[in-house]
Order: sequence, then C-alpha cells, then structure tokens
Amino acid sequence: MIAIPQQPQKMTIEEYLEWEPQQEIRYEYVNGEVFAMTGGTIPHNDIALNLYTALRPHLRSRGCRVNVSDVKVQVSPKSPYYYPDVIVSCDPQDLNARKFIQNPKLIAEVLSPGTSGKDRGEKFTYYLTIPTLQEYILIDSEKISVERYCRGEGRMWLYYRYTAGDMITLSSIEFEFPIELLYEAVVLETEE
Repeated sequence: MIAIPQQPQKMTIEEYLEWEPQQEIRYEYVNGEVFAMTGGTIPHNDIALNLYTALRPHLRSRGCRVNVSDVKVQVSPKSPYYYPDVIVSCDPQDLNARKFIQNPKLIAEVLSPGTSGKDRGEKFTYYLTIPTLQEYILIDSEKISVERYCRGEGRMWLYYRYTAGDMITLSSIEFEFPIELLYEAVVLETEE
C-alpha cells in the first residue's frame, strides 16, 4: 500500500481509533498525524496473498494468526499504527484481537517504488522497537528479491538476502519455502 499524507490533522490516539473505522479508506497513524492508504499494484497484492496463503495452514496448527493489509499493528501504545502487508502473531492476547495486533512475531512488507523508502526507513525503525518482533521481511514487487531481518542477541539484527532459486527460512515460525512461491502467477515488470 502507498501512504499519502493527509492535510495536517493532529489527533490523539483515542480520537484516531474512534475516527478511523468510520472512514471509507484506511489511515495509518504516526505521532498525531494520519496518512491515507491507497491501493497497491496487482503484483503487490498477489505477492502478499501468496505469502498469506502459504503461511495460513502452517500457522493455524500452531495456534498463531496471519493477517493481510487490512489489519493494523500497534507499534507502541503511544504511536504509530501501521497496516503491514502481512503480519503474524502467536501471542494469546492477539488471537482474539478485534482492532489491532499488539505483539507481532513477523511482519512482511511488499516493496514498490512508492513505498520502498518508507518501508526501509520509518517503518523499519519503528518495527524494530517492538519487543515481540522476531523477523521483518521486505519483498520486492518488481523483481525476485527478498530481504530478511532476524532478531539476534541483544540489539543485533541479522540480515539475509534471497534471490531466484533460494529457499527462505522464517525461523520465528519454523517455516521454509522456495522464493518462487511468493512470485507464483505474478507478472513482474520485465515480463509485461
């Protein structure tokens, strides 16, 4: 999804959580400001759904949940609230959540030219502060490429890069799959 800044409209978290469900489109919330979420490309959507489809049966048997872009994550009780492309939580508190996920184990963002900077910058910085987050995945929507950040010891994050032919290991949820699964039936820019 692409976030488009709204006219400066400061609001409290309480006001945002009450206001946003009444809107026709979704809004992310960062430090008192709201940002409208616009639609992504078909490849962006297909990649997110391919990941969701692969994870869902694996996670259901483990008592975890996986959601796609219509579910927001609360980075902290103060701010921000984002809509990741795919989010996984195995926390009992999140299994019955109705408004947002608070304790994600894994977050994946599908990159596009309009979102790459924010996903690698602002969101990356905030996501890494979530104590329960074990992995952050960045999936390119224009070529076969995946980046994985995995929590190490202390404040260390380990970096893994995957390209065509690689197997991706998501250690936080004990799941391994070929990278091509993400791009199944996806028309990449070079193929059009």
